[in-house]
Amino acid sequence: MFRFKRAPEPTEPVADTQPLSDNAPGADAAPETPRAGRSRWWWISRGVAGVLFAFLLLIGWLAFTAPLSKSLQPVSPPQITLLAADGTPIARNGAIVAAPVKAADLPDHVKQAFIATEDRRFYEHWGIDPYGIARAAWTNLTTGTTQGGSTITQQLAKFTFLSPEQSLTRKAREALIAFWLEAWLSKDEILERYLSNAYYGDNTYGLRAASMHYFHRRPERLLPGQAAMLAGLMKAPSSLAPTNHYEAAEKRMRVVLAAMVDAGYMTREEAAAIPPPPLDVRDGNDLPTGTYFADWALPQARSLTEQGYAAQTLTTTLDARLQLAARRAIDSAALGSAQVALVAMRRNGEVVAMIGGKDYAKSPFNRATQAKRQPGSTFKLFVYLAALQNGWSPEDTISNAAIETGGYRPKNSGGHYSPTITLEDAFARSSNVAAVRLFQQVGDEKVIKTARRLGVTEDLPEGDPSLALGTATMPLIELTAAYAGVAANSFPVEPRAFPVEEKGWFARLLDGKHSLSKSQHAAMEKMLRAAINRGTGRAAMLRSPNFGKTGTSQENRDALFVGYAGDYVVGVWVGNDDNSPLGRVSGGSTPARIWRSFMQQALGERAAPAAPKPRPEGPVQPLDIEGLDQIPDGGLPLGEGNRLRIEDGTAIITTDLNGLPLDIQLDSEGLRFQGERTLEEARRRIEREAEAPPPEGP
Repeated sequence: MFRFKRAPEPTEPVADTQPLSDNAPGADAAPETPRAGRSRWWWISRGVAGVLFAFLLLIGWLAFTAPLSKSLQPVSPPQITLLAADGTPIARNGAIVAAPVKAADLPDHVKQAFIATEDRRFYEHWGIDPYGIARAAWTNLTTGTTQGGSTITQQLAKFTFLSPEQSLTRKAREALIAFWLEAWLSKDEILERYLSNAYYGDNTYGLRAASMHYFHRRPERLLPGQAAMLAGLMKAPSSLAPTNHYEAAEKRMRVVLAAMVDAGYMTREEAAAIPPPPLDVRDGNDLPTGTYFADWALPQARSLTEQGYAAQTLTTTLDARLQLAARRAIDSAALGSAQVALVAMRRNGEVVAMIGGKDYAKSPFNRATQAKRQPGSTFKLFVYLAALQNGWSPEDTISNAAIETGGYRPKNSGGHYSPTITLEDAFARSSNVAAVRLFQQVGDEKVIKTARRLGVTEDLPEGDPSLALGTATMPLIELTAAYAGVAANSFPVEPRAFPVEEKGWFARLLDGKHSLSKSQHAAMEKMLRAAINRGTGRAAMLRSPNFGKTGTSQENRDALFVGYAGDYVVGVWVGNDDNSPLGRVSGGSTPARIWRSFMQQALGERAAPAAPKPRPEGPVQPLDIEGLDQIPDGGLPLGEGNRLRIEDGTAIITTDLNGLPLDIQLDSEGLRFQGERTLEEARRRIEREAEAPPPEGP
């Protein structure tokens, strides 16, 4: 067995000044050299490389978080004016901005006014002014007043790139961005961007917009007093705006002129001779900044406009006549303390009228687009559509007996049941037990798929039979758009505030839209029409072909009617904001009547009621009769079924002649019958109508 001898531990070599002879032990081995240390230049090169790397990282961070191009963009979205489809202005929103100024084109006294009061050493520092900071700190300590030490470059960095938070981190970032701007921009470019983006009060941003707003004068032609007043606004734009606080603005203007004297830009005598500049404000805004429709349309408007300083004017799909009709229909309804919402759109999704509540000034919350409420039986549209797509027909029957087993036992309104019922009758009468049974036989997956294809995006729980009765929540506008898809037989329909561009036939092939077969669409419309003509929606019946469905959620918390006639698809919701019950209000009552009132005006089935007029201030006219403004929309009873009403200064008596309705009108032109100038014309019309066969339909 071999054993290895353990090698001796190495020992520290002993220094020897004598060279080893050739015969000395270890003469053949090379002497061990000590390891050389890092040289000074090695450390210096590594340090320089590290600094350069950190500098490059800083440059990259600044380029990403503070791109120079951003300082050429308005800090607040520019003003957008929304027009109705006929060109009537309906709302104006956004800041008053204008094109940037050029420093070379501005008079010296304009630039000097801002430099003297905001950053007197502007052309001497590199973004940060240590002298200015020290002077401001000393003034704050010795006088008790607050004075800022930020330079014009720092202020540009602050309102262009940073949030208004107050922290050391933010001040450090402000300083870095100021150095960044100074490194890449000239002094005049920095001054131009500062003047063009600063806030001047009255929702006005930029020197050009401010000079036009306050003095109706281009900044290139500003007088010294005007320039000094605008420069003075930088301290407190809102509280110094001369439109509301002229005395404070004039006092601040004198401070700016004194600073210009101290800086050597003018003499004391010249400053004293400058008069207070008169205002010339011509851009008064008499339009609301928001309405229910405008608030919904504005994000779409921003996406359609290019970012820049120019104000934009966009024409929307809102129809001023139909918006007024919607307001009148709602104002004439007996709502009590309940809230209401109405959205009307064309079959392609273009919204023509929108009411998000009874009073926008009291509550701008839009119940047509923002509120998510239970649709009730209006959701049955998706259940019956899914059934039609899976081989059912309106004539097929299903059990309408009470459900007395299982964990979910819905009831029919009024407690009416029968052994069987056709799908058409079940839809028209809004049978709950039939809808739940149909939902279970078709399957929740197919019903949910149908709703998704029609554009419903809200959560629809699987495996819940109550979904058939509309227990899932969704906005009214989304539900109405689903009905628009059925009306157009092309879905999903996207609600829009701006005109839909017509697509060519090839684009329509690739747009991903779905449609029903001709027989399925006819069957669905047959059931929708039955719901109005002989079902729960009879209060919505029109002379024109009409289609719709009522909806009432549990305990009458939500009442809805959604339907279409002509080219218009309209959804109406009534409910309480606190989700409390409505009492006896259901989808077939108040919402159906509002829907009918709006549709009658939209389709021209009856004239729109006249808007209330203020009392005349001059001499009393023959028709200025005390108490006529108290006559309700339905008129006053005159006995035997006759009624009196006042419309646009005309007294109208509605009567009956041989079973035919007749309106007798009395105004300043005398007595006449509706549509005829003479009694003989009225007599001939009545005879023709009496001999004509009765019309088809409702």
